[in-house]
This record gives sequence, C-alpha cells and structure tokens, in this order.
Amino acid sequence: MSAIDTAPPPPAVSTSRRRRAALMGRAPQDTPAGIGTYLLLATTMLFAAFPLYWMFVIATSNDEALAQIPPAVIPGDRFLVNLDEVFSLQDVYFAASLINSVIVSTVVTAAMLFFCSLAGFAFAKLRFAGSRWLMLFVVLTLTVPNQLGVVALYIVMGKLGWNGTLLAVIVPGLVTAFGVFYMRQFILNTVPDELVESARMDGATTMRVYWNIVLPAIRPALAVLGLLTFVSTWNDFQWPLITLGGTDYPTSMVAISDLASGNYVIYRRVLAGAFVATIPLLIMLFIGGRQIVRGIMEGAVKS
Repeated sequence: MSAIDTAPPPPAVSTSRRRRAALMGRAPQDTPAGIGTYLLLATTMLFAAFPLYWMFVIATSNDEALAQIPPAVIPGDRFLVNLDEVFSLQDVYFAASLINSVIVSTVVTAAMLFFCSLAGFAFAKLRFAGSRWLMLFVVLTLTVPNQLGVVALYIVMGKLGWNGTLLAVIVPGLVTAFGVFYMRQFILNTVPDELVESARMDGATTMRVYWNIVLPAIRPALAVLGLLTFVSTWNDFQWPLITLGGTDYPTSMVAISDLASGNYVIYRRVLAGAFVATIPLLIMLFIGGRQIVRGIMEGAVKS
C-alpha cells in the first residue's frame, strides 16, 4: 500500500465555520440581516417613535388624559379644538412664531452652506500665509461652550440695536466653526488637487473653480450640513429666548415655552403646539434622510 493511500483524510470543516469564513470577506451592505437584526431595529424604532406618538395622543385629548394610569395610548378627537386654542392665544403669537422660525432657519441654512463651503474650499485648496494656524484657531473655538459667549453677544446685539429682532438670531448663526471644518475635510478628500490645477491652467478664476468644480462635487456634504443646520436652528432655544423672549417676534421654541409658562400649565395645549412645530422637521428628515446617510458614508469611504 502506498503512502498516499495510508494518509489520513483532511479534517472536515463544519458548515458554520465555512459560512463564517465566507462572510469575513464581504462588505456589510452585502451581508443579509438575520431575524434578530430586524427585531432589534423594530424595537429601537418603537422606543424612539413612542414619545412623538404619545405627544400626539395628548394633543388630541382632554385634560384628564394626562392623569390616566396606565397612560392613554389611543388618540382623541380634540386635536382641532386644542390647535384652535393654541393659535388663538393673544400673548403667545404661535402662528407668527412658525413663520419666524421658517425665515430664520432658511436664511441661516442658506448662509451657512455658502460661507462654510467657501471657507472650507479656501482652507482645503488655497495656499496662503497662516492657513494652518488659522484653521487650528477655528477648530479650537469648538471647545468653547456657547453659554460663555451669551453675555458678550447680548451686549453686542444691544449696541447694534438688534435685540428683540430676528437679526439678533440670524446673524450669529451665518457661519460656524463646525461647518467650516466639516466642509474643509470633505473638500480635501473629494476634490483632487490636479482638477483644481487643470482648471486654473484653462484660465478659470478662483470663484469659477469654486462654483463649477467644487460645489457639484460636494453636494452630499451640502445636503448633510444643510439638514443639520436647519434642524439645529429650528430647535434652538436658549439664545432666541434671551433676545426674543417677551417680544412680538418669537420663534417656535420660544412660543412653546410661553405655552408652558404660568402657574397652571395646560399640557394638551403645550403638546399640540410642540407637535405642530415638529412636523416641519419630520418633513425635512423624511425628504433628506437618504442624503444624510449618503453624505456620511461617502465622506467615510473617501477619507
């Protein structure tokens, strides 16, 4: 008998081990999810969505629904009645607050996209003296809490005569250090230097390079920054409360705080107003949620 015939057979590889080895080389998006993954995602989504649903339940109910044990989980039929009470309050200006929030969020978002992308392009692709130190200073400002500058900001707005007006809320948010840093990193990893140099050799000016080459390449990042800016501006409460509180030009968050003020808080009114103020954010996230994921994933892959 030959040595080949007497050699022991190779050890059998289990099916689970072969499947694990096959999955090791696959990308996450190519790996099918199991039933446990779907159960975990569904449970997380229910826990995340329940506060919004319960807010709608109280907004459609009467005063006794809030005191029920267990809590009410079935919507009532008083949503339009509660909304009519919210919009008819003379000292809250809720309808005007929604319009003010739309104006402030839209203007701040548009200015943020323009100025931050322009500054990010300058820091990423232009060479000028002190660019590294200036970018370091911009990043260091992220470590300073916004609360430390409230007093100084209030004094400056008072000197300009803007306290109590929408300009006091719009102007400080036209550009942020986070937006500049985010756009700089995305442009640095997305727009090749060779493309910029070739455009310059063809006679393109700096603004033409920015408008025709950089902006089309960073649309996913612009969508992410725009959505995050709109949501954060709409939800901003501290500074609008300081500069717009007690005036005829509140934002939606200030108006909701006015609904919750007083010795006796009518929570069905508060939650009805909060639900209405949440609808624009849900619409924005529903429309641009895919762009957020696309922009984050594209930046992660290219970096």
